Order: sequence, then C-alpha cells, then structure tokens
Amino acid sequence: MTQEELAKRCGVTRQTVIALEAGRYAPSLELAFRIARAFGVGVEGVFRWEE
Repeated sequence: MTQEELAKRCGVTRQTVIALEAGRYAPSLELAFRIARAFGVGVEGVFRWEE
C-alpha cells in the first residue's frame, strides 16, 4: 500500500503519513485505529509505546 492509499483510507494527507513514518507526529487514538484497520491488524500491530 502506498502512502497516498493509506492517507485516503484514513482521511488524512500524505504529508501526515510521512510525518508519522518519520516519528515527527503522534497520531490521535482515532487515527491510530483507522491506520490499524487499514492494515487489518490491531493497534499494537502498527504502533508501540516507548518510554
């Protein structure tokens, strides 16, 4: 899946996806769930918490 396709599925811009991938932006809980759903996995399958 391209960044553009993911952005469209989640209702955000491609720039938002780029920022997420680079670690410059932390998604809202709603967006995290949308991204996980787009990949067919749970949130923990896409994101991890590092203290």
